[in-house]
Amino acid sequence: MATQQQSSGGVFRKFIITLVIIIVLALAGTGLFYYLRYFGPNVTDRQEYLYIHTGSNFNDVYKTIREEGIVKDSTTFMWAAHNKNYINRVKPGRYRLRSGMSNRDLIRMLILGEQEPVKVSIKNLRLKENFAGYVSKKLEADSLSIISLLDSTEYVEKLGFTKDNIYTMILPNTYQFYWNVPAKKILGRMLGEYQKFWTAERKRKAAALNLSPVKVSILASIVDAEALHDDEMPAIAGLYLNRLRKGMKLEADPTVIFAANDFTIHRVLRKQLVINSPYNTYMYTGLPPGPIMMPSINAINAVLDYQHNDYIYMCAKEDFSGYHNFADNVAQHLINAHKFQKALDERNIKR
Repeated sequence: MATQQQSSGGVFRKFIITLVIIIVLALAGTGLFYYLRYFGPNVTDRQEYLYIHTGSNFNDVYKTIREEGIVKDSTTFMWAAHNKNYINRVKPGRYRLRSGMSNRDLIRMLILGEQEPVKVSIKNLRLKENFAGYVSKKLEADSLSIISLLDSTEYVEKLGFTKDNIYTMILPNTYQFYWNVPAKKILGRMLGEYQKFWTAERKRKAAALNLSPVKVSILASIVDAEALHDDEMPAIAGLYLNRLRKGMKLEADPTVIFAANDFTIHRVLRKQLVINSPYNTYMYTGLPPGPIMMPSINAINAVLDYQHNDYIYMCAKEDFSGYHNFADNVAQHLINAHKFQKALDERNIKR
């Protein structure tokens, strides 16, 4: 009898031990299950960024993640997204991915909208159309949305500009934006940087020239187009300011090229000089209504701190160094022009 009781007790203990082991294994399995779904590495190295467009919903995000192979297991991502209620908290943006990120870290980043800013380096963009096209390649805003604002009389007048001179508001620099920033905020940022640039000291210098900041930038665009070397900009600026003070036409070749809308021209001919455009400074006195290119900061400062000289004429040097021969009288200018024209003919440059 005692032997039977001991046998029964041993079986019971084995049962309990087995049950405990099963429960422990089940809990461990459940823990592993949750770990893999939340904390386990899941993001691949196939994409550097995840782009979520404005207006996207969770289905759009999930489709992108699957099609671009952003995660190893899209099912566990789906499960985790539902569990964290990300499906109702989608935020647009450009999100930097790290290989081996867990679903938890990825979804947390997306819920918080933790984007990495985009660096946009703006320089040497001749036309506002070039600016719009360049920015649209870096940010979500398309070029049409940017150009529509720059060409809107109502919008640019609210900013204190015209459709012709609004491009003077865009200053070359490197800016940081969030990828999904709308066009209006991009231009709002440009306005803010423009206002900070035009300090009281710069405005004082402009006023001493009887020019507004906008007109300084327009003149700077001509100076920049003329100067291959920055160290010559103050002399060129002084020359054009002399012409403005005397009421002479600026007669700047780059303005003719702009009016012709042909930036392949190397030699301005008589047929271009008669193009009827307010940008043709051989035809019209004074500054054109807007810039002919995005002027550099050096060119703007060259106008504000121009070289005091008596120059009225200039002509590219015949050595094609990019520098100019300057003159304060017609006779000397004709000599300089003849040397350069001869050099063009010798190199067979006809246009």
